[in-house]
Amino acid sequence: MSGQGSGGNVIAAICSFFIPGLGQLVQGRILAAILFFIGMAISWVLVYVGIGIFLVPIVYIWCIVDAAKFKAKG
Repeated sequence: MSGQGSGGNVIAAICSFFIPGLGQLVQGRILAAILFFIGMAISWVLVYVGIGIFLVPIVYIWCIVDAAKFKAKG
């Protein structure tokens, strides 16, 4: 199994850099992938309200770090 810092996590983090949620999908975490993708979409919609300008980078970086630090159980 691959653990934190493995090559698989680096690939997942790179995938999340390009498309938020894709890294989680590569790791087989479908629910997390959907939630990060939807969270990023909502953040971009909220840019028009003004708060999204702060949410977009937070969700974006969170998604990448989550993919990079994932450690499989077991």
